[in-house]
Amino acid sequence: MISLSVSDIIEKVRNGSRISDSEARSLYTRADLNALGDLAGEVRHRLHPGRTVTYVIDRNINYTNQCISGCKFCAYYCAPGEPRGYVLSRDELRKKIEETLALGGTQILLQGGLHPDLPLSFYEEMLQFIKDISDIHCHAFSPPEIIHFSGISGLSVRQVLKRLIAAGLDSIPGGGAEILVDRVRRQIAPRKATAGQWLSVMEIAHELGLKTTATMMFGHLEQVEDRIEHLRRLRDLQDRTGGFTAFIPWPFQPGNTAIDTRPATAQEYLRLLAVSRIFLDNIPGIQASWVTQGPRVAQISLFFGANDFGSTMIEENVVAAAGVSHRLSEAEIKHIVSGAGFKPRQRLMDYTLV
Repeated sequence: MISLSVSDIIEKVRNGSRISDSEARSLYTRADLNALGDLAGEVRHRLHPGRTVTYVIDRNINYTNQCISGCKFCAYYCAPGEPRGYVLSRDELRKKIEETLALGGTQILLQGGLHPDLPLSFYEEMLQFIKDISDIHCHAFSPPEIIHFSGISGLSVRQVLKRLIAAGLDSIPGGGAEILVDRVRRQIAPRKATAGQWLSVMEIAHELGLKTTATMMFGHLEQVEDRIEHLRRLRDLQDRTGGFTAFIPWPFQPGNTAIDTRPATAQEYLRLLAVSRIFLDNIPGIQASWVTQGPRVAQISLFFGANDFGSTMIEENVVAAAGVSHRLSEAEIKHIVSGAGFKPRQRLMDYTLV
């Protein structure tokens, strides 16, 4: 097979053709950064004509920090029984939801650790409680949590999802993907869901009518080839189901974790973002990660393929535990997006404009 030059691959993308893993790697490792950004911007404009950049007003609610997974990259969790462990009370949950609604929030992202002692009914009752007090969208429970619920209940993933949907689950976040290569996952999170399990949960969720997002946490122990394989596995699943609304790559934050490495640079982040936009030709949304990169790099990412500025993050705990803490109000997001020459628009989880 004849390998194409970078310029040939760029021309292939401009003609609307899908690129291979090896071609994506060539762009990733050999293309000029600005040329890569320009190409990603062209693809973004093809999928999203005009200058609209969307955002959502929501809040990350971590219902517990107690977890048996013991992921080496996590600075937030604690082992069950530790004094700083908690399970959010209903009163605390109600207060957080009321605050979110008062700020114009339309959804909550509900995630937590893999608690060994909470039954499936706890999560069903939590969803029912939320729906009893509001009509807020419940974007909840990443695939590793669903796998955990299946294990503690003895039910299949499909049965668990059906019960959670009946209780009020509206969509699933893409957390827990890290890198969808088991060789890497065994090093950073050996007790967590496998790559195949993560993908299977998402496929079943899509079959049941749930929309989901997908993520990548990069910059720890993986290689460029692993990042490309991750993207290809997402693209393959999207070809089958069409259930992913957006992809969110974000760099690993090593502070207070068991992995000693330097944080990814802004250039490394922008390069991955651009390749993701080019390669994932069937996933409509690419989201900027201002939570890890800060507002200025996130603003630049709008010229590297991102069409969404993510969430206002009224509350965020996991990244903050690694020592990285950026905060943006809705007004600040609108100012940053407008300052880059785009038109900010609030959206819902499914990218319907508000």
